[in-house]
Amino acid sequence: MPIDASAALAAEPRRAEIGWDHKDVQLYHLGLGAGTPATDPDELRYTLESRLQVLPSFATVAGAGTAAFGGMGVRGIDVDLTAVLHGGQTVRVHRPIPVTARAVQTSKVAAVYDKGKAAVIVLRTEASDDDGPLWTNDAQIFVRGEGGFGGERGPSDRLTVPERAADRTVERPIRDDQALLYRLSGDWNPLHADPAFAKLAGFDRPILHGLCTYGMTLKAVTDTLLDGDVSRITAYRTRFAGVVFPGETLRIRMWAEDGRVQVTVTAAERDDAPVLADTRVEHS
Repeated sequence: MPIDASAALAAEPRRAEIGWDHKDVQLYHLGLGAGTPATDPDELRYTLESRLQVLPSFATVAGAGTAAFGGMGVRGIDVDLTAVLHGGQTVRVHRPIPVTARAVQTSKVAAVYDKGKAAVIVLRTEASDDDGPLWTNDAQIFVRGEGGFGGERGPSDRLTVPERAADRTVERPIRDDQALLYRLSGDWNPLHADPAFAKLAGFDRPILHGLCTYGMTLKAVTDTLLDGDVSRITAYRTRFAGVVFPGETLRIRMWAEDGRVQVTVTAAERDDAPVLADTRVEHS
């Protein structure tokens, strides 16, 4: 069978050396929509090298886009990529990410869950530099048609939306060219750039990268409720609930709780169609 859970879990982690500098960080932030207005001091901390800080979601693109999916292709995982969906993403940072660094990245399959008609593969990528651990990335990969092998169903990560009104609601426009800029950080999937390819995939036009929405949302929470201080963020998780298109507007609702912010993200122009769900930012 295409998924051999035992073999995948027993496979040796893959190891690679990765590096980045201020240009990679600035390009990533610009791909999230940072820098508007260009002279806003609050935006310069994302765009100007002398003031630069690094959003923790940068961990998903460090190493030219290999950080989130380094475990695909290991022994025991042989699936049809057309049946693969990026179901969710979790990043846990162990300390603030440096603006410039060299790191060792290890990738492995951390779990394989049997959802009946589908399988969920958890790809774990960890990075460390000379000063110690930097981050742990978990990408939840949903593979249609690969369930039913008798494995554990896995935990339920669904969050209940608070019954009260959101504490803060902000809207973030997606530029028409945003996917074209974001893909320069390493995700070259033509689904996000080529109209003909997007039509083959069943979309009227190219869609925005889910991890771009993921980063945009973290920036919005940071700027709105965390005083723009990325060093306060310790972990960030989401489930990808729907697509969003360049030119649309993200509506981001936030509920502040003790040490965390719960978030929902919808497409404002499409009657609040869900985009991100089960989303939480943990902070100090």
